Amino acid sequence: MLISLVTAIVVFGSAYGLSDNIGAFISKIWIWHWGRETFASISNFIGGIIIVVIGLILFKHIIMALSAPFMSPVSEKIEAHFTGNPPHSHRNTSFSEQLWRGIRINIRNLFKELLFTIPILLLKFIPVVNIFSTILLFILQAYYAGFGNMDYTLERHYNYKDSLQFVSKHKGLAIGNGIVFILFLLIPVIGVILVLPLSVTAASTKTVEAIQIKNKPIHAA
Repeated sequence: MLISLVTAIVVFGSAYGLSDNIGAFISKIWIWHWGRETFASISNFIGGIIIVVIGLILFKHIIMALSAPFMSPVSEKIEAHFTGNPPHSHRNTSFSEQLWRGIRINIRNLFKELLFTIPILLLKFIPVVNIFSTILLFILQAYYAGFGNMDYTLERHYNYKDSLQFVSKHKGLAIGNGIVFILFLLIPVIGVILVLPLSVTAASTKTVEAIQIKNKPIHAA
């Protein structure tokens, strides 16, 4: 909770200070005198959206990476409660290994998310299309948020490569969890503080169920 609160203050505080600069930079594209004020207003609005989106992306991946050594044990206790298996009955990883995996996963996801986000943001300059780009951007954000929450459980069962394949095959699960994650952030202050523990609890429960289904033996009729 403390990591989430401090990160939110730093990231979104910096984003707020940069929003006007981004808007001014975009407005320079319009070289004509007519309509300059209108385009400047639109540019400030779009600049604000860009800053909010990038700030949310950075916030999400920073807290997930730094919280890995703390949230993984929480996920493990949740799994032990639902399955009856004692803790440490799977891959036993150290604090440093959990932190490194969290950083590795989230750096990878950060760059991939930015790679897809930038062209989606450009679509916001196109009328009508920008409505659908907002929906697409929300789904993209949700997917990578759910991805990070699921990995707190997956790190005990799969290595790095196998975890990527598991989430790829369970995109719906990741998006569903991520939607709750994003919506929770809309709740002032409380949302930022509680979003990670609650979303990890939900992700751990559903991910364990998916792992059990995947590993369930198929009996011949």
